[in-house]
Amino acid sequence: MGFKKWVVKDINRDLAKQLANECDVEPILALIATARGYCDPAELEQFLSDEPCFSDIYSLADIMHAADIVNMAIDANEKITVYGDYDCDGVTATAMLYTYLKSRNANVDFYIPDRFEEGYGMNCNAVRQLHQNGTNLIITVDNGIACIDEISLANELGMTVIVTDHHLPSDVLPQAAAVVDPYRKDCPSEFKTVCGAQVAFMLICVIEGKEPEELLPYFADILSVAVIADVMPLIYENRSIIKYGLNKLKTAPLTGFSALLNVSGVKINDVTSEKVAFSICPRINAAGRMGSAKLAVDLLCETDMLNALKIANQIDEMNATRQQTERQIYKEAVELIEKHGYDNDRVIVVCGENWHHGVVGIVASRICERYGTPCIVLSRDGDTAHGSGRSYDGFSLFDAVNSCKDLLLKFGGHALACGLSIDCGKIDEFRENINNYAYKTAYLPPVLLLDCKLNPSALTVDLSESLKRLQPFGFQNQMPVFGVFGVTLQRITPLSGNKHLKLLFTKDKTSFQALLFSVNTDTFCFDVGDVLDLAITVDTNYYNGNITVSVLIKGIRVSSTNEDKLFMDIENYKLFQKNLPFNAESITPTRAEIGEVYRYIGTNGEIPEKIKYKFITTLNFGKTSVALDILKDLGLITLKDGRYFKSPNTQKTDLLNSEIYKQLIKEGEK
Repeated sequence: MGFKKWVVKDINRDLAKQLANECDVEPILALIATARGYCDPAELEQFLSDEPCFSDIYSLADIMHAADIVNMAIDANEKITVYGDYDCDGVTATAMLYTYLKSRNANVDFYIPDRFEEGYGMNCNAVRQLHQNGTNLIITVDNGIACIDEISLANELGMTVIVTDHHLPSDVLPQAAAVVDPYRKDCPSEFKTVCGAQVAFMLICVIEGKEPEELLPYFADILSVAVIADVMPLIYENRSIIKYGLNKLKTAPLTGFSALLNVSGVKINDVTSEKVAFSICPRINAAGRMGSAKLAVDLLCETDMLNALKIANQIDEMNATRQQTERQIYKEAVELIEKHGYDNDRVIVVCGENWHHGVVGIVASRICERYGTPCIVLSRDGDTAHGSGRSYDGFSLFDAVNSCKDLLLKFGGHALACGLSIDCGKIDEFRENINNYAYKTAYLPPVLLLDCKLNPSALTVDLSESLKRLQPFGFQNQMPVFGVFGVTLQRITPLSGNKHLKLLFTKDKTSFQALLFSVNTDTFCFDVGDVLDLAITVDTNYYNGNITVSVLIKGIRVSSTNEDKLFMDIENYKLFQKNLPFNAESITPTRAEIGEVYRYIGTNGEIPEKIKYKFITTLNFGKTSVALDILKDLGLITLKDGRYFKSPNTQKTDLLNSEIYKQLIKEGEK
């Protein structure tokens, strides 16, 4: 039950009105642009322009030297190996540089390490193998900046190494012949938030002696997939790449991309950045997660459609296996979390036996979203466990894990994600220590950011059409999210065999429908007649020649929820569960309030989330949660298959028979 704090962006309406007039854009676009920091007419016009814009690629440290080395190697027919990575960015970068060098008649091959046997980046065994195979020049893409020892070994063996990467370097750079990474401290390049494939593309441009604008039409589709997959901010040249890339995917894509769109059921004319993110990118990643990323590189290098479709179908099957594996691990992880009460921790640490290493990061992300809590998912394999963690803005998971580094075999990452390895015997101590660290920091809930408030009467096709000028959407240019407050739920209609819901709302004299995905009538927490607030996105729906506005729900809450009190109650309840100092008064229900919760649980049972939403503006979250704990402690209710049921043949009982209630009363008396 992951609550989020709803925050409406501050908007300077006078400035927005001025921007709308000066830039000749719709007022709603000017409002959103102002809220997102585009306050200068020139900045907004550049953002909305279809003209490509790139920074000076020649300002990248070492790039000209790297290009000279590559050209000399081609001329001398030296064997070149492109050393990539198994994720989508690494795969696309490998395929792009490899096919370019092949077009130059270079003596070239590529190498992708195995995710499970070799791990990320270069390794010494692979370096020795490449040397035995006659490689003279290694060009890394999307890795290499941290491979100090491996590159030293390559030098000893007489090979030359060029590093192209976009990850943060340590204080010491590898002793490669050239190191092209915008995050080098001595690199004067202006725009640094690029993915690995972009750095490889810049190298290709310098090798050719051409500007990015000249070569973009040839590589835009593969670059756009890399930018989307690596969640780069969709600003400046990243935005240019995706605009051109989406057009190329619709008109003249690589054969491999056509095959992937085909097997994923996406019509070529309907390609958007969101559909790339949910169709192409996961399938390319699935090859590296569930099998060999080499298969994905082969697909992107394939020019025969029949062969491409065969490979795409193999990858599609891998993706289906990945989804099934992910669902199963997620289910098992949630059961463990709720069985052991880890959902009351500040940082959830859950461990399973032989969970697939390729999907634990995705599962951690889903659990973080479900509970609104940072999460680390570990897979136990013998005496060692490996895993991944995910967090949200406001809580640095890297700092939290770093505080426990003495317990770990290794770890790495950043504020929002991490990877780590640990001895199985130290997992419980790690869980305790990382939560001790978390409880010493100020609690900041995850945030749902709204661009602005809307009246339901504004939900029109004209609105959804005008928003298309802001596309492509993605990181740091999300599809606008609007707040529609104080609407009354009138009808609940299940869709697709009760996998999704269509909801009818009214406010004043306006009614509208909205879709809520991945929620069914059994898990929906609200009833007809409830007054609610919605966080929504709007799009245009084309069907049988009709054009309508499509409203999608991204968040839903009881109207007039006091969020400051809600998150204080959540924190207090968690402190109580963890036997830490808490405010007993705010979460101790009266006998009447406990009875009210008991009576609400009907003969068919009720899910915990719906009960807590029901009383969120009356009893509050903390009192409702404690009331359920007391009723369960007294044997008056039972939790079965995710629902609370009244126990049969129960008799009246004294609240003081509950150890939970006695503990609260004792704490309150203090």
